Amino acid sequence: MATTGTTLVIASMPDRRPARAGRTPGPYGRLFALPGTRAFTAGNLLARLPMGMFGISAVMMIAGQRGSYALAGAVTATGLAATAVVAPWTARLVDRYGQARIAVPATLIAVLGSLSLVLCVRSDAPAWTLFASYAATATTPNIGGMSRARWTHLLRDSRSAHHTAMAFEQAADELCFMLGPVVAAALCSAVFPEAGTLTAAVLLLTGMLVFTAQRSTEPPPTRTARAGTPLGALRPLLALFLSLGVMFGAMEVASIAYLGSHGLGAASGPVLALQAAGSCAAGLLYGTLRPRTLTTCLAALAAAMALPWAAAATDSVVLLGCALLLAGMATAPTMVTAMSRVHAATPPARLNEGMTLAVTAILAGIAAGSASAGWLIDHSGTTTPYALPAAAALTALAIGVALTRSHTRTG
Repeated sequence: MATTGTTLVIASMPDRRPARAGRTPGPYGRLFALPGTRAFTAGNLLARLPMGMFGISAVMMIAGQRGSYALAGAVTATGLAATAVVAPWTARLVDRYGQARIAVPATLIAVLGSLSLVLCVRSDAPAWTLFASYAATATTPNIGGMSRARWTHLLRDSRSAHHTAMAFEQAADELCFMLGPVVAAALCSAVFPEAGTLTAAVLLLTGMLVFTAQRSTEPPPTRTARAGTPLGALRPLLALFLSLGVMFGAMEVASIAYLGSHGLGAASGPVLALQAAGSCAAGLLYGTLRPRTLTTCLAALAAAMALPWAAAATDSVVLLGCALLLAGMATAPTMVTAMSRVHAATPPARLNEGMTLAVTAILAGIAAGSASAGWLIDHSGTTTPYALPAAAALTALAIGVALTRSHTRTG
């Protein structure tokens, strides 16, 4: 201890380095230590961010140039309907012929559709050209499903690591759908109306090229698999995802209307982001914990979805924000656990198709929930519509209980 400072530093080095070398990496550190996972995740995130940008970018662009929100809403609704039809077929082709071989040309078609939409809006082309252009974007591959399929292929021998990977993917979903609308709105407002759509198209194509270039982690195609669609096996689960979609769609519309009635329409984005932020944080945490049962997650979700309804009744925007944060924290664990049921019920040769069917059911539910909440807002004010996501969560719980009982009897 009485030696010089230089001697102390030299003497201390052997004691510190072994401690660092012996430190055990956490679940996510072990996950991304696998070769190729960081590269395909980078591409995945780049391509996934536009999923939260395209809709609001199209609405702001069309409404700004054509002066009609009705036209903008109809165009985006048409694109959603086209996606519900086309996406499962795209996913089936991905499973059969491989991600790179199908996803790249499918993405190019979608990007061309976006560029066509921009040109048609700018050139004052007939309205039907807007519908046709946006419908072409339905070929966009399910990048989240393809990424989950890669993790499933890499981690087929480790259930705990697979659980962590699925939790990360759900957190990534929430993060991109939280940031996407914010980025899109900023670009369309501060740059020019077409900036959001153009940026989203560039990000989608760049991210997909980076993602598909990582061939070492790509699941092998299953060209010899001629089994039919997994729709039959997944039908009970699709009812669950439909209910969850109703919950998401109704919550968003109800919150926008509630905040607008309080003169805080401009704060809708940040307040809604609280729900996504809560879900993102909970998803990352859930990936480090032991998985819970589907019934447990759905029960927690049903209880959490009653909080915004109760907060809205107090007429306090602050309480509503806190309630949305807590409601979001119950979302990611439920989605991770429900998606694990999709994995279990879907043949490996149809995994991407099965996950895309689940996403399609969510999208259909979002459309139904948004429309129902809008009707309630017009007829019952801005507080009552919060009962709809609470009721949808209870419905999802009932379906989950029925699924568990059915599984127990068949098991």
